[in-house]
Amino acid sequence: MIAYLSGNFSYKSPAVVYVDVNGVGYEVNVTLNTYIQIQNQEKGTLYTYLQVKEDGHTLYGFSELAEKAMFVKLIGINGVGAATARMMLSSLKPDDITRAILQS
Repeated sequence: MIAYLSGNFSYKSPAVVYVDVNGVGYEVNVTLNTYIQIQNQEKGTLYTYLQVKEDGHTLYGFSELAEKAMFVKLIGINGVGAATARMMLSSLKPDDITRAILQS
């Protein structure tokens, strides 16, 4: 498991960030909330989740541990995949998702 990556952000978009860690570039899928937090930074740390499936490996990155923890909880729900979890976390903070679940 890759717990986090620290390095230079060589490319940033609202969906994908390239993190250069000592000359190795990692492509990391991010939420819009994470992008907003790092958009003006040249370097930093992303907490990561590596999803391993038969058709490939996908790395997801988050600027906060709470966001990563919520992502892991969401993808553990039957019928909620990584894309859906990422979209939810792009529009809501982890605390907002928790409140919405508790109120329903």
